[in-house]
Amino acid sequence: MRRGRGSLVVSFFVQGVTFALLVTRIPAVQDRYGISDALLPAFLAAVPVLAGVGSVCAGKLVRRVAPSAVLRWAQPVVLLALLAVGAGEGLWQVAVALGAFGLAVGALDAAMNMLGVSLQQAYGRSIMLGFHAAYSLGGIAGASLAWAAVHWDVALAVSYLAVVVVVLPAALLGSRWYVDGERRTAEGPAGRAGRAAGTLVPLCLVMTFAYIGDSTVSNWSAKYMTDVLRGSEELATVPYNAYMVTTLLGRAVGDLGVRRLGAVAVVRGGAVLAAAGFGAVAVAPGPWAGLAGFTVLGLGLSVLVPQTFAAARDDAEVARLNVFNYAGFLVGSPLVGALGDAWSYRGAMVVPLVLVLMTLRYARSFDGQPDRYGGGHERPRTVDVG
Repeated sequence: MRRGRGSLVVSFFVQGVTFALLVTRIPAVQDRYGISDALLPAFLAAVPVLAGVGSVCAGKLVRRVAPSAVLRWAQPVVLLALLAVGAGEGLWQVAVALGAFGLAVGALDAAMNMLGVSLQQAYGRSIMLGFHAAYSLGGIAGASLAWAAVHWDVALAVSYLAVVVVVLPAALLGSRWYVDGERRTAEGPAGRAGRAAGTLVPLCLVMTFAYIGDSTVSNWSAKYMTDVLRGSEELATVPYNAYMVTTLLGRAVGDLGVRRLGAVAVVRGGAVLAAAGFGAVAVAPGPWAGLAGFTVLGLGLSVLVPQTFAAARDDAEVARLNVFNYAGFLVGSPLVGALGDAWSYRGAMVVPLVLVLMTLRYARSFDGQPDRYGGGHERPRTVDVG
């Protein structure tokens, strides 16, 4: 299981690098293919929509094959699709590349989290946040590599090729040791019993709220710092980096918190911290106060997504929850932008504040996870016979 855990950490890290390299180089992609500002939102929206489709397909596919098999083919496809985004010439080529990226990344995200949840159940203690910490570390590394490519004026295709040449062999090598654990399906669960789809709604809402908050930071923090708080363009690049760093820190220590305090307490604490961060951003008198708010946000939001996946009881639930990851990403940025233009960007920050606070209402849905077992030999199937 240790090898399986280590190989999955590598997979999460590689995915963090890959996704960061795509989203941080969108302006370069737009320039390379001559994508107009009017057409760009359609291209960007297509990726999470197709990722949702890919996640649903993965949920059906794992009824016949192991999640490790899905992850083993999906990760190379994602990396090659990224390479195609940087190497194409025509508009149709980038459309096909982004479409392949979206479909494969949805399957990849679902399969990674399926393996993570099954490993956590096998270990009998919280380890899920550690996987997502590796993803955050990969995101920081990917964003740093993107900055270096821009700083030294490295061509988009060359910068992507240099990264893929290194991480693709690492991902393929690591995939040899994936561990599926016991198969967990709604039809015949080997772990905790499955549940009716309607009872999954609270977790789906929490996933959506968390990603609305995350997309608010990633898409609007720089504009908020310059246009609302009157910070410099240089300072405007700092909030997202600070957010990513504190997200990494929160996830790095989050498993210990779940083991000591339980999942419900950690989720509640994360929701309160995230709401406090959005509140600080909304009322910040200047850029440094706003930066502090975005920093606190990272600590709060960091625990919500991993714990939502960890609350899933079978592979089908993981795949369904993963769809709401993309739903939140799709809704968050346009919602904040529309409110900011129609009302004010300070007021728009109240919306994700309220949504993450609503997580408190659903925190009990995270109860009953196998997060406080004493040792790895204790299985989630342990039954209290009175």
